[in-house]
Amino acid sequence: MHPLATWKSVLLLCALNYGGAWAADAGLDEVDGPNVRVIRHADGSRTRFTRTPDNTVLTKKKYSPNGVMSMVTIYRMDKLGNPLSCKIYDGDQNLLFKVAYGYRKQDGQLVEERMFDARVKRMDPKTGREMPVQRICYLIDGNGNRSAPIIINLKWADENQINAFQKRFGVKSTMYEKNPFTEDNR
Repeated sequence: MHPLATWKSVLLLCALNYGGAWAADAGLDEVDGPNVRVIRHADGSRTRFTRTPDNTVLTKKKYSPNGVMSMVTIYRMDKLGNPLSCKIYDGDQNLLFKVAYGYRKQDGQLVEERMFDARVKRMDPKTGREMPVQRICYLIDGNGNRSAPIIINLKWADENQINAFQKRFGVKSTMYEKNPFTEDNR
């Protein structure tokens, strides 16, 4: 085999093996399809959602107005398409946070998000269990409507650091508001 052909084959295999979340984003401007949604924001930034055909993994990539990837969130989904967990990376592929989602057994409503710092494990000295840096809780009313998020920050001591979190992530919650793949949100 020709050395150049071997090099290309190895590169292709590495790219395929490395995983879809970090694959080249030449398709940033690709049109929406059954497994891709691109949301363009007023400031010129974009969010690109891609899902696996079996809907078990949803990847959300945020891009600055000049096209630089700033954040990647990879959600693991249940058979109904609800997030079970996610990992949040910065634009340089550094794992920042891990999130676990909790649902009510009787109706499957989201009631809690627990965010853990992936860089520093914070252990509860009483239980020996890892402690989240943030909890987001929701109340469900008698009609099945979810309340606004109740945010409990366990990491930060002052308002400036809480505001820095909201500025970094743009929202108070890691959960996306609307499923970008439902028909009414196209």
